[in-house]
Amino acid sequence: MDNRLRGKIASEAIRQRIKKDVELIVGHGDRPPHLSAILVGNDGASKSYVNAKEKACEEVGFLSTIIRLPENTSQNELIEHITKINENDKIDGLIVQLPLPSHIDENMINSKISPNKDVDGFHDVNMGRLAKGNAFINPATPYGILLLLEHYNLSVEGKHVVVLGRSNIVGRPLSILLSENHAFGNATVTLCHSRTKNLKEWCQKADVLVAAIGKPYFVTADMVKEGAVVIDVGTTRIEADNERGWKLAGDVNYTEVKEKASAITPVPGGVGPMTITGLLSNTLLVRKSRLEQGNSA
Repeated sequence: MDNRLRGKIASEAIRQRIKKDVELIVGHGDRPPHLSAILVGNDGASKSYVNAKEKACEEVGFLSTIIRLPENTSQNELIEHITKINENDKIDGLIVQLPLPSHIDENMINSKISPNKDVDGFHDVNMGRLAKGNAFINPATPYGILLLLEHYNLSVEGKHVVVLGRSNIVGRPLSILLSENHAFGNATVTLCHSRTKNLKEWCQKADVLVAAIGKPYFVTADMVKEGAVVIDVGTTRIEADNERGWKLAGDVNYTEVKEKASAITPVPGGVGPMTITGLLSNTLLVRKSRLEQGNSA
């Protein structure tokens, strides 16, 4: 039996719905959603990810703008680019690709993006709204995971979810989203991290186990309850004997764990495509909101 939660298939279905919404917007004489991304430096993974976002925008009919800046771009220069996009009414969403070069403060940069264009969901305002239960924009990866659960009709209501990792990008916001009162929430969530005692025992209690710690193959079969749903958010490049010299590794030992899990995300092809789909969904949400407010620029 194929128990894979294939993000590629789920994202294609969701993107078809997004494409239809874009066609309706354009059919009414308005411009399509516009997503802008800023890439600083030459990190290979970041370049691949930004290219994938650009391709996804094209597939659903979005406009997209990629600003590629050299590694030695100063923090002030980057902020100037962000300010111009914030002030541009013809751009709905902005992402600054992480990681940034070491001389640039990521928290400072995230704070400079307009909360209303922050389709990654990293701004303090959007994180605060999320914590209070009234988020307008949800962080892209956690939102993508919810969309994946929805596509496969996997309810977590009343179940015990264990999230490994407390980052502001995945772990913390996902723990909030899964515990909130909505169709694919209402779970009891335990958030574990590097200082959690008896970690293996906590994992064994999980009906749904989410691994988001960035440690390749950390979760092994003996840590997983029989029949659990396993969501692997990890994407670490490790050396491999292939043309590229590397491959993507998840946080879960997939070969072992898939035999015990009732459903599991592969790496690649699991959560990754859903993150981009979450970005597209957020950008469409912003565009629709601006149109409802009479801003058709």
